[in-house]
Amino acid sequence: MANIGTTLFTILRGKKVGADEFGNKYYTSNKGRRWVIYNGIAEASKVPADWHRWLHKTTDETPQNIATQSWEKPHLPNLTGTDLAYVPKGHVNSGKKRNQATGDYEAWKPE
Repeated sequence: MANIGTTLFTILRGKKVGADEFGNKYYTSNKGRRWVIYNGIAEASKVPADWHRWLHKTTDETPQNIATQSWEKPHLPNLTGTDLAYVPKGHVNSGKKRNQATGDYEAWKPE
């Protein structure tokens, strides 16, 4: 949810140009400012790459008008700190046992 200043500015000066598949809404002003109102917690990694490109004025074309390629993967926000975050097999949070050390490691010793 946006703060009161952003909400007021959006109501008075904002023109909605689109939304993404996560429910984030994108706006522009008469002076060329661009911003996003996040759906839920304001987290920059929730902005897909196409909208990021538009927000930073790399392109003036909104993503609704850009065709996606068959090889493009769907956008995922940064999941660090959530239950969906990746943890390797031996990590303390994974709940799995780490493989036994093989003893083939030899520490480096300066000469």
